[in-house]
Amino acid sequence: AGEVNIFKGVPYGASTAGENRFMPPQDPAPWREYREAFEYGPAAPQSDPASGSQQDGLESEDCLVLNVWTRGIDDGEKRPVMFWCHGGGFRTLSGSSPRYDGTNLAMRGDVVVVTINHRLNMMGFTHFGDMGHSEFESSGTVGMQDIVHALKWVQNNIEEFGGDPERVMIFGESGGGRKVATLLGMPSARGLFHRAVIESGATLRLPDRVQATELAQRVLDELEITPANLPQIQQLPLNRIMAAYHTVSANTADAGGGTFAPTMDGVELPYHPFWPSASPVNPDVPVIVGANRTEMTYFADDAAFSLDEAGMRERVSEIVGEENLQAVIDVYRQANPEATPSEIYFLVFSDSRYVMQSITIAERRAALGAGPTYLYYLTWETAETGRGALSPHTLDIPFIFDNVRDHPLTAGSDTAIELADKVSDTIIEFARSGDPNMGKLPQWQPYNGETRATMVWNDTPQVLSDPIGRQREILLPILSL
Repeated sequence: AGEVNIFKGVPYGASTAGENRFMPPQDPAPWREYREAFEYGPAAPQSDPASGSQQDGLESEDCLVLNVWTRGIDDGEKRPVMFWCHGGGFRTLSGSSPRYDGTNLAMRGDVVVVTINHRLNMMGFTHFGDMGHSEFESSGTVGMQDIVHALKWVQNNIEEFGGDPERVMIFGESGGGRKVATLLGMPSARGLFHRAVIESGATLRLPDRVQATELAQRVLDELEITPANLPQIQQLPLNRIMAAYHTVSANTADAGGGTFAPTMDGVELPYHPFWPSASPVNPDVPVIVGANRTEMTYFADDAAFSLDEAGMRERVSEIVGEENLQAVIDVYRQANPEATPSEIYFLVFSDSRYVMQSITIAERRAALGAGPTYLYYLTWETAETGRGALSPHTLDIPFIFDNVRDHPLTAGSDTAIELADKVSDTIIEFARSGDPNMGKLPQWQPYNGETRATMVWNDTPQVLSDPIGRQREILLPILSL
């Protein structure tokens, strides 16, 4: 990578297997000899053993590893640190995707980029804390505790990689944005980061102890363990545990049951992230939050792209209810007179799942009256059809990482290169100073409930006051976020 030094698979925690399973993270054993850091480390366990897709060595309980991109080693410089939380809900993926390669950011902004792996799904977020075993008290948040452990590693070690432990920005997209939102509410993370970016991370509330205990009981039932014998879970083969997780997940999805996500336990997480108001735990941290105009094209089935009027109305009524259907469609039609029935559906669906949540996060965070909050809305459109069409989920990642040239959604687009130049420099400046304004975009004012200043990222970026105000006014009361 030319002038960028890359370190892959650096351990920041011990293996989470055996007696460390469902326990808070521990430090790795120290090493004195040289270690090679050329290969990404294993991802957290996530595959279903029944599908045979578990690849040896690529997934492991020894997954507490991180990757670093930097232009300086021990050179006394203090570069801003951009600490990335990967997407995949709280369930899947890792920080080792080529999509999260930090080379261009390190080159462009002389920053240090860190990406991490941590425990996911059932291994990171099963709340056994109400089953009579005090040592399992915080098992419902250990995946988040891993991230805090990695942030502590950054505090203790990043200067040797030319980074500044006093200027750490956490950022993440989708599930990664939800992790950032959750970190903002963790007392144990206080002081470990200094700015935060939530990209399409629509998490206002998390499972509480009652919901989380129900889900944990289903896991024990599937594993044929009683709460009294809970510690046996540390001895079971990983394959058996992952099989149980996939079975329980499939069944709870059908039953509308719980989800494997951090538990709002009142201790590690004393409040929901943004419900009914913003968690007051880290109020001074400046925050950027936003979403993409048609997030849901990314998740859509083929039929969604060729809806007629009746098909659109049927789908929209499932989102807003029959009694609100006509009023909602009228508002969206007036705002988007050229839109096809499919596009109207995607707009309502995307607003209901991501965009309104992002606006609500900005509103509630700004209401703390402490650190500034900045809201963006990405409306740049791809040349793709199908799932990559319009402004899909994940589209912000190549713009922020300045990886548009070889990303399938943006490759071959000159306007993408121009927009990435502005967006990535803006996020780098935010990492550097806590203020995103560096001259390439219009002046980005902090969000408040009166002006609702919103940075619209498009070929010609502009700051607008409440750009989808009519949609917000009709949809928010229906969604009752």
